[in-house]
Amino acid sequence: MENNVQSPQYQPPVAPEQKPSNGLAIASLVLGILSIIMVFVYAWVGIICAIVGIVLAVVAKKQNPSGLATAGLVLSIIALAICIISIIAVVACAGALLGTLGSM
Repeated sequence: MENNVQSPQYQPPVAPEQKPSNGLAIASLVLGILSIIMVFVYAWVGIICAIVGIVLAVVAKKQNPSGLATAGLVLSIIALAICIISIIAVVACAGALLGTLGSM
């Protein structure tokens, strides 16, 4: 009596398909966070970071729409608005101070 039992043929596991990472979206998110921090340190640097973050987020959303790109866009817009408001407030306070000192 012959034993016709064949050993099972195993195939190597197939790696799952990886989604391409969206470096532009990550960069826009990082710049959005950095620009919010820079509002309290150097507002001019915050404005530059926010503008670059907005540009990167728009490009990232066109290439591969994702939540990271949206978050980077929102943070950058908020940071840009806060930077502009803080610069206007500083200029107004400096003008009022100079006006007060000039009338003494």
